[in-house]
Amino acid sequence: MELWHNPRCSKSRAAKAALDEAGAAYTERRYLDEPPTAEELDAVLTGIGAEPWDVARLNEPVARELGLKDLERDRARWIEIMVANPVLIQRPIVVTGEAAVVARDEESVRRALGGR
Repeated sequence: MELWHNPRCSKSRAAKAALDEAGAAYTERRYLDEPPTAEELDAVLTGIGAEPWDVARLNEPVARELGLKDLERDRARWIEIMVANPVLIQRPIVVTGEAAVVARDEESVRRALGGR
């Protein structure tokens, strides 16, 4: 299990605390410091069952600068942009094998843990 998160984000800290409380074994990935590759992000999006524009942080200044709200919905292009600008990736994300969950609340963390 891997937790993609930003320790400055309260939702990320809450997800980490929930995983710790559950005694889950996981690797912490500070994705702003260690951005995913295009292949990794593509696999995580597939695991979530979402497209990149579904999990992009469109209110970030860089999103506005790039005009993401109006950008054509081309999966490869969006992934390329998000890998180059990881702040655009919604957080936190719990990756469990081939599945992944955007874990912004306790229920999502429990779902990532298999209902524990």
